[in-house]
Amino acid sequence: QVQFVESGGGLVQPGGSLRLSCAASGSIFSLNNMGWYRQAPGEQRELVAAISIAGNTNYADSVKGRFTISRDNAKNTVTLQMNKLKPEDTAVYYCNRYPPFNSWGQGTQVTVSS
Repeated sequence: QVQFVESGGGLVQPGGSLRLSCAASGSIFSLNNMGWYRQAPGEQRELVAAISIAGNTNYADSVKGRFTISRDNAKNTVTLQMNKLKPEDTAVYYCNRYPPFNSWGQGTQVTVSS
């Protein structure tokens, strides 16, 4: 069973930045497209950003120009650099394959508030 471990969340003021990291067991990253997802209270989980094995990226319209996804297959990590954060970015953030496996990590909480 694949296990994902997300880290880097926290409380940040509007306009601030955070960098999320994701580690996974095994060689999952080098074999799959990967994505960052988020789930706000009372909302469904949504895709925020995805990156292919070759490094091609796509983003949700709501985060384009503010978030950057990257990957390091040698280190089995995927990161999400989040800049110009807004209160509506508040959510629990998860990484997973794109499209996702049924198994999810615990996620990391991101709270944007003054």
